[in-house]
Amino acid sequence: MVSRAVERFASDAVLIVGGARAILLQVADPTVAVGVARHSDFAHRPVERLRNTLTFAYATVLGTADDVASVTRHVNHVHVPVNKAEDAELQLWVAATLYETAALVHEVVYGSVTPDLEGELLAAYAPIGTSLQMPASLWPTTRAQFDAYWHARVGRLDVTADARRIAYDLFAPVTAPPWVRAALPLARLLTIDLLPVPVREAYGFRFGPLKRAKARWAWRVIRVIARALPARVKSWPARHLLAQLRRS
Repeated sequence: MVSRAVERFASDAVLIVGGARAILLQVADPTVAVGVARHSDFAHRPVERLRNTLTFAYATVLGTADDVASVTRHVNHVHVPVNKAEDAELQLWVAATLYETAALVHEVVYGSVTPDLEGELLAAYAPIGTSLQMPASLWPTTRAQFDAYWHARVGRLDVTADARRIAYDLFAPVTAPPWVRAALPLARLLTIDLLPVPVREAYGFRFGPLKRAKARWAWRVIRVIARALPARVKSWPARHLLAQLRRS
């Protein structure tokens, strides 16, 4: 059972802003990119992909043991044809991108969390990996350990043609509802802003002074809205997706 502070953090819908950033970091590993390129369909099913990822994250971080078992069965079934999907080091990387991106977006919007909460959050996000095949011993136990792993891992990333195609599909889906299409330019801008500079450049994203200024303005607006909304409103996506999972 996570603490109320961890629940408020992990259920905050503003963290969804970092979703595309986490995906682009994941597929910047060539092995992950091959698996996603062959077995995922961002071009035709962007909303379904987002819903599945969010449901898995909410269930493993915030859910009950039954919730975790349900999403784990689904993910393991989907991963059967995917080469190296059970690789513990790759699962560590995927979990790390979700944790680090959540922490970064929270810091940009609300500021840094306390050291005590930072430790709680690190432990709370471990099940994203350990609910699958990742041994608990692989997950860092302190933020300093995580940061050392993170910086070393980012330095070994290699953005391939597969990763660039996934990035294109992510921001230019063939089919998507109107509200998704309307949000894509902003999502792309904020994603590029959040990416580590070497990764951003490897993808070929241009981010000149005008785009930086637009990103700063967008973050100011997001801060005002996020801080004004009641916690119950911001937690609606998490509560809704967990309720759907429990009814399925």
